[in-house]
Parts: sequence; structure tokens; C-alpha cells
Amino acid sequence: MAGFDESRPIFLQLAEMLEDGIISGAFPEEGQIPSITEYSAALKINPATALKGINLLVEDGLVYKKRGVGMFVSTGAKEKLLHKRRENFYVNLARPTAQEARALGLSLEELQKMMERGYKDGDRA
Repeated sequence: MAGFDESRPIFLQLAEMLEDGIISGAFPEEGQIPSITEYSAALKINPATALKGINLLVEDGLVYKKRGVGMFVSTGAKEKLLHKRRENFYVNLARPTAQEARALGLSLEELQKMMERGYKDGDRA
């Protein structure tokens, strides 16, 4: 289980890994994803855990099963995930940041400048 965050369920982390792969294009729409067996062997996790993670994507309509063939990424999955992640970004980061900025007395212009600075800094520490 190396590489997994011990504070969060592994099946959720696997589902997020798959979502990241769909967004990045590593798993294109209508393309096949690795099997439950492949995930469980590669990640050294229980097959039931791998199945539980993939089933989250099936329930969300992001992945579907072709009986006897495997699991495939649904058409529209990338756009659906981008919409979901953007909404989560707003709710979990943008809105609380705006609220904190107001509490600190920052103007919208000051906040925008800070965001532009952070965006340009990218991965720099």
C-alpha cells in the first residue's frame, strides 16, 4: 500500500487516481482502463478494494463495463469530471478564500492580484 494516504480510504484514493487519469487523457473516453486484477496486483491492494473504487466511477456514469471485455471510460466523462472538480474547487477553496479575504479587509482587486501572483508562481515554493 505504499503511496497511499493512511488517513483516507484506499478505494477513494483509487477512484481519484482514475479520475485524474481521465482528466489528463491517460484514460481517454471509450478507452479501456486496467482490470480489477491489474489494479490490485500493481497497487498491492485487495481486489475487493479495487472493485469498490472502480464501482464509484461506474455509479457516477464515468466508467462502464462491457461484459467479458472489461471496463471503459464513458463518453463525456472528462467534461463531467472537470465540472465536478471546478464546483468542488469553488466550494472548498475559492469561496472560503474570498470569505477570508473579506475578513482581512482585502479588496477584490488585492485578492485578484494575490491570485495572479500565486498562479504565476506555480509550483515554486
